[in-house]
Amino acid sequence: MSILTALARAEAVESGRAQPLTTVRHTHIAERPLVLVPLSLAGEAAAPLAAIVGTDPDQPRLLVVANPRDRTQRFDFVAELARVVLSYVDGCARGVDTAASGTKLRYAEAPQVIVPNRGGIEFVRLLGRSTRFRRPFGPYPVHRTVPILGQWLTFLRERADHPGSSMLLAMTEVLGNHWATGQSGLEDANLAALLGWIDPPGGLDGAAAAALAEDPLRSPPAGPSTDPTFDNEILAPALAAVARSDGDDFARERALAALTTAVAEQMRPTWDLTWRAVRLLRARPAGASVEVRWAMDRDVFTMYHMALADGTALPQPRRDSAVAAAGRLDRLEREQARYDAQRALDDPLVMAEFRLSGEAFTGTVVAASPNRVDTSGKKAALRPHITVQTEDPVRLEPGALLVSPARLAQQAMVVSVSSVDVVLELSKGMGRSTKQPAPGSVPEVGERVTYGPVTDAYQPPGRFPSRDDTPWTHGGPPAVVDYGPSDNDAAEDWS
Repeated sequence: MSILTALARAEAVESGRAQPLTTVRHTHIAERPLVLVPLSLAGEAAAPLAAIVGTDPDQPRLLVVANPRDRTQRFDFVAELARVVLSYVDGCARGVDTAASGTKLRYAEAPQVIVPNRGGIEFVRLLGRSTRFRRPFGPYPVHRTVPILGQWLTFLRERADHPGSSMLLAMTEVLGNHWATGQSGLEDANLAALLGWIDPPGGLDGAAAAALAEDPLRSPPAGPSTDPTFDNEILAPALAAVARSDGDDFARERALAALTTAVAEQMRPTWDLTWRAVRLLRARPAGASVEVRWAMDRDVFTMYHMALADGTALPQPRRDSAVAAAGRLDRLEREQARYDAQRALDDPLVMAEFRLSGEAFTGTVVAASPNRVDTSGKKAALRPHITVQTEDPVRLEPGALLVSPARLAQQAMVVSVSSVDVVLELSKGMGRSTKQPAPGSVPEVGERVTYGPVTDAYQPPGRFPSRDDTPWTHGGPPAVVDYGPSDNDAAEDWS
């Protein structure tokens, strides 16, 4: 926890209301997201009990498994879920972004699936893992849409690891990135309690609203886990009644109706809370770089959708090899650095975190040489120098590249750092003249400026051995594995 976040939490306790950590919204919220609230059977990691899903807050679709331990009923449920999710995914691929540069094809939309909490993302991972290798023939055949749904769920879960991606969101994490509450991080995992601090009902403060959210009758758990009291007193008898009704159609219909009603009452509050959170986020203005990251999501979605359509999609292995895992971690680290810099340049509250750590600074220009020309290279180049006086702690080395939120097209290189002064050399964003910068492109003496980390500075990818040259410390050369479906997948106990 950073200093500013700790301060915001203290202020939340003092004021009785969550405090904003940002001035803008750093997450894309689609016009038509798909909200998914899953529920799983207690003690069964991959046994879905029910799901409430849809794109309209007033018209949710409820799917229930009468016997979650029955393999056939579980995959009938998945087939119904696939009908909803795949229709939504294909609907996002119907329009093309005509503003995309060059000849690159990019869909105008991408799927955005919102789950209530981190447990929902784990549910998506498990459900994708247990379905993407299934087949519509052989032992325990499934509907043809089941493995396709598994591939898409695995794709969405993988994108959720990429910093700044908005294709699969846990609502508690999105809210926690934008507001600080007066409770612990563990308590923030409860969507009802978190919203109680952010948007308490009339007459209550955040602590009182969060205390009410702890009542499972008023705010049932937000899935995929169920409340133990609900399990013992309501769910278990309802499931038993369904099991006893075999052979009696009338009794079975009544038992299924009772089970559906009980599950709907358990899940509807979470459905409503999730849409309430969507409305809260939409009310905040989006940061300047949000659309850039969403365009990247749409690019990735476009490529994967087209690859699935023409059969060229790469296999989704059960686990990465050592080299693939290292390469993935390297990519995620570079994306995290870029995401952090983008948020800082979009948001002065986030930039303040960088200023406290010495990676950014704000100050006043006390000297400027706007017409300075660098003749040390093969060609003379306009390279103005400015001196910024700052009271911030600056922990930057000469040669570090920075950028100002007011002049994003311009780069500044640190020339020297003293106790109060930072000398910067400017490049780019000053027009085409090699002798005279465009008016306003160079900060003038007396101007207040902020400089922070560059968002798109080139970072070379890590160098890793090939698969065949994997060192013995990491298992040696990996065996050739065919990740296609097999009969063994259908024999898994938890599938």
